Amino acid sequence: MHPSSDTQHHFPAQRFSIAPMLDWTDRHCRYFHRQLTRQTLLYTEMVTTGAIIHGKGDYLAYSDTEHPVSLQLGGSDPAALAQCAQLAEQRGYDEINLNVGCPSDRVQNGRFGACLMAEAELVADCIKAMRDRVSIPVTVKTRIGIDDQDSYAFLCDFVQTVAERGQCDTFIIHARKAWLSGLSPKENREIPPLDYPRVYQLKRDFPALTIAINGGVKTLEEAKTHLAQLDGVMMGREAYQNPGLLLDVDSQLFGIDAPAVSPFSVVEAMYPYIERELTNGTYLGHITRHMLGLFQSIPGARQWRRHLSENAHKPGAGIPVVEAALALVRDRVA
Repeated sequence: MHPSSDTQHHFPAQRFSIAPMLDWTDRHCRYFHRQLTRQTLLYTEMVTTGAIIHGKGDYLAYSDTEHPVSLQLGGSDPAALAQCAQLAEQRGYDEINLNVGCPSDRVQNGRFGACLMAEAELVADCIKAMRDRVSIPVTVKTRIGIDDQDSYAFLCDFVQTVAERGQCDTFIIHARKAWLSGLSPKENREIPPLDYPRVYQLKRDFPALTIAINGGVKTLEEAKTHLAQLDGVMMGREAYQNPGLLLDVDSQLFGIDAPAVSPFSVVEAMYPYIERELTNGTYLGHITRHMLGLFQSIPGARQWRRHLSENAHKPGAGIPVVEAALALVRDRVA
């Protein structure tokens, strides 16, 4: 069904989002993704409360173009989380998300991430503290279980506690459990098996909650399958490594009748941003590294990647490097 322009659906942004990914979804990445899709909800990398409160840099920096954009926080101190949520709301973020899914060691040592699944009442207190301080949505991203606490009852207890005591109405569920020791973060994204039916069941048992799914989603067709059962889909690595698929999100998943955008025009739309950032001292490679996968499965994709990889980090590299890389694809496509 293709809605005509006068009957466009307006779905909530949570319907499709790009996962918060440490070292990947920085502000340059989000600015680039926003050129590909206007509707998708974008997430920051996880930022710890300590970095925001005590850090030297501006950990909340983003561009107005990125909206709708959600700040993902890491922490387990309700007062610190509430303070950071308030700062984020003042800066104009559209949503706050609490990380209860990251299994990395350095995260556990700070007592946040997936280990918090074992402390549902603390998570609820954290959400409630933030909700009491801000008017924007506060959501939770979590797993289906941790270690040997991976029964469906455990997941239900966690969600029920956080929903009732914390007044949280939106959960993004990574459909894998996390092993808190013995597996690296990378292995934790691949080894524990995906269990989509368990997340579907959660939605049936908690129909009033907004439930989105994350984990292993590679195509928009798969996203549609999930959306038949759930409120939202979060895509991670595939959106990053093959960003061209984001060009179809607004029409396919949000029912927006907009003119098709070409990957070539997306690159050109990045030029003013790149110029501005270079003037502020950003290195070209810090921006273009997020754009390497744009032409995946298009002739010239390899030449594009190679030219940027070999030249974007050189001193003084600027727009001409990107133009030359783009010309290599144009020559192949023409």
